[in-house]
Amino acid sequence: MRLVVLAGALVAGLVAGPLAGCTAPVSDAATPVATAPTDAATGAASGSPSAAPSSSPHDPAATATRSSSATPGSSPGPSTSATKKPAASRTVSPTTPSTTSATATAPRPGTALAAVATLTVKGRAPLTGYERSEFGQAWADVDRNGCDTRNDVLGRDLVAVAYKPGTRGCVVASGLLVDPYSGDRIDFLRGQGSSTEVQIDHVVALADAWQKGAQRWDAARRERFANDPLNLRAVDGPTNASKGAGDTATWLPPRKAFRCEYVARQVAVKSSYGLSVTAAERDAMRRVLATCPRQSLPTSDPVPGPGRAKQSGAAAEAKRAGAENPGGSGSATSSGASGSAGGGSVYYANCDAARAAGAAPVHEGDPGYSRRLDRDGDGVGCE
Repeated sequence: MRLVVLAGALVAGLVAGPLAGCTAPVSDAATPVATAPTDAATGAASGSPSAAPSSSPHDPAATATRSSSATPGSSPGPSTSATKKPAASRTVSPTTPSTTSATATAPRPGTALAAVATLTVKGRAPLTGYERSEFGQAWADVDRNGCDTRNDVLGRDLVAVAYKPGTRGCVVASGLLVDPYSGDRIDFLRGQGSSTEVQIDHVVALADAWQKGAQRWDAARRERFANDPLNLRAVDGPTNASKGAGDTATWLPPRKAFRCEYVARQVAVKSSYGLSVTAAERDAMRRVLATCPRQSLPTSDPVPGPGRAKQSGAAAEAKRAGAENPGGSGSATSSGASGSAGGGSVYYANCDAARAAGAAPVHEGDPGYSRRLDRDGDGVGCE
């Protein structure tokens, strides 16, 4: 009986041994399966090909790890290169058109538009200390021709001029003004209450000049500036009053056809005397002159001198009668210039005829003005 028990124990031992040996490989085989995803992830990140076989193709965890890790591993190279190339092209492309455009729109030398670029741009100084008397006696005879500046300018800008007797052809008694600012025709008659209907405008106002450099001048230079014919025009009184001391940025003539000539004269005066402009004023000058890029820069506008006004005496009366009665007959005013019955208008065959008659420049609305004389269409013929 004891032998039987011992034999049974021996058999049990022999059976348990092999069974224990069979479970060990199962436990050892599980270890690489558990570690395979980690190795596979590391291999994918480092680019090692040996890690891929260690993962089971049916293990979802391993598959997910390879997919997420492979994407960032391969993307940086191409994406960096793709961003750099467009950046280089964006830097180069905008500069070429802007240079070409600036060259194409550069103003022609000698024009008023080109001269704007030469003006000094500064802020407006205070008006402190300004008085009209700072610019000397009003309408002084600075050119020593025997006539005051106001009458010199009236004699230049009016037509059909008649002088007051006994003044040696200085004092303008009457005349006709075709106002360049409004286009209105104004009969000038010297006398209390009527003389102010025609005023002499400082194209660059004295107060504006004071704030932009004239306050540093000596008295002689200020007086010369206030009486410079280039800076003076006979104009409609109420229109001149509406201007005040305005510059190009704050006031322009209501008659648009005259704006180019007006602004060109402001540029010429400021350039000649070294007066500054504000940034807004410079921009306004450019806007106006961009519509007439060929507008020339005036250099002078001399007065005719005593007794030399346009069409004085009998010719003046004939011209005046034609202007007041456009339906009446006219008479020849000069070689190549004539009045026509029915229309009553003065006709100039060409600009030479207009100049010979003392009528140039001929403004739109003036007797004798025609588009044929005004080739650039700015409202001023025979400039």
